[in-house]
Amino acid sequence: MERTLKDFDKKHILHPYAPSNPTAPMQLVKSASGVYLELESGEKIIDGMSSWWSVIHGYNVPELNDAAMQQLSKMSHVMFGGLTHESAIKLAQTLLCITDESLEHIFFSDSGSVSVEVALKMAFQYWNSQGNKEKTKILAFSKGYHGDTFGAMSVCDPVTGMHSAFEKVLHKNIFVEEPKCAFDAEWNEEYIQDFKSTLKIYHSEIAAVIVEPIVQGAGGMRIYSPYFLQRVRELCSEFDVLLILDEIATGFGRTGKLFAYEHAGVTPDILCVGKALTGGYMSLAATLTSKKVMRGVESGGNVLMHGPTFMANPLACAVANASLELLLQSPWQERVHTIEMQLTKELKACETLEIVKEIRVLGAIGVIELHQNVDLAWMTPEFIKRGVWVRPFLNLVYIMPPFVITQSELSHLTKALCEVVKSYNDKLIQEQE
Repeated sequence: MERTLKDFDKKHILHPYAPSNPTAPMQLVKSASGVYLELESGEKIIDGMSSWWSVIHGYNVPELNDAAMQQLSKMSHVMFGGLTHESAIKLAQTLLCITDESLEHIFFSDSGSVSVEVALKMAFQYWNSQGNKEKTKILAFSKGYHGDTFGAMSVCDPVTGMHSAFEKVLHKNIFVEEPKCAFDAEWNEEYIQDFKSTLKIYHSEIAAVIVEPIVQGAGGMRIYSPYFLQRVRELCSEFDVLLILDEIATGFGRTGKLFAYEHAGVTPDILCVGKALTGGYMSLAATLTSKKVMRGVESGGNVLMHGPTFMANPLACAVANASLELLLQSPWQERVHTIEMQLTKELKACETLEIVKEIRVLGAIGVIELHQNVDLAWMTPEFIKRGVWVRPFLNLVYIMPPFVITQSELSHLTKALCEVVKSYNDKLIQEQE
């Protein structure tokens, strides 16, 4: 039966960033519990990716299951136009409580990419509603990633992102070099010079700056200095430009702080969250903003021009409420710190390999950057042989495990990472001889 299902999948179903009828093997997951995925063979493997960074509590969590079931017994969905419901209100109250006090308004959407689209609309409408027709650009960073929809793509890295395929139809924005200062690097004002000079020249055209705070995610897993973010905030204020922080990947404890911007002690004008918001159970995201921004958007009787069908979906909001309660009542800081210390110690085993360029760790994020791109078709089965699920991309072998992972499970995961990277290093050496 499973073979029939997989054959159908291979023939008809498209997967992320993959060709139709792919040659790479596809794994069929039968169930999941804790940090384990159960494959069709019955084998259980540790998920080192938290299903693209969202499953922070692990799988099949009783509290989240119960929240979903209770909400289902009431209503799974109701339109948000002209109506509201308790789950959305409670979620908004919690989010406003745990984020910066300047953030007073929330727009719920159904994915991280859409939350970025909403943030960009907020920024453009903020200026346009006040009669400023010149601020039509967004300043973004090279190596950044903000999503796959058209507005989001327009602020992703123009080289490694998807600009090449859609160059002629994307909104043209302004880019500066990526942050190049390590998290604990001694500060040098040269690090911010490109951003500062570009903002000085083009600030009259720039509606907002968008940046992933502290960690650039899918664009390269770069971890940079909090002081860089502080200077970005200062310069945005100086040149009267809004600051959008994209915390879709970093929010809800991943970096060791509840939100990554807390490392720098800065205040965003607009904040995007998603991924771990529901503990990986449902697709839900939110865009938070200040009273200043909303008053600007609504100048002249205008309203924010966006409204998804599944906005503030009650089922997703109910699970998000349960997930946040579970997170905030757990010793998440201790768990993430323990993961960070263990990753720092155990990933050192492969830092002397010729192929390894750098190892980076922050919170529950572990990154092995290689000198060349990985062979995904070779590497994925090697990880599965060792009982783990890791999904490398470009030249990066990285993990973002669930916060509930045990020390022994994490050791299993890091050992597999080091073994596979070493085998890949040896394979490349043999091919060169």
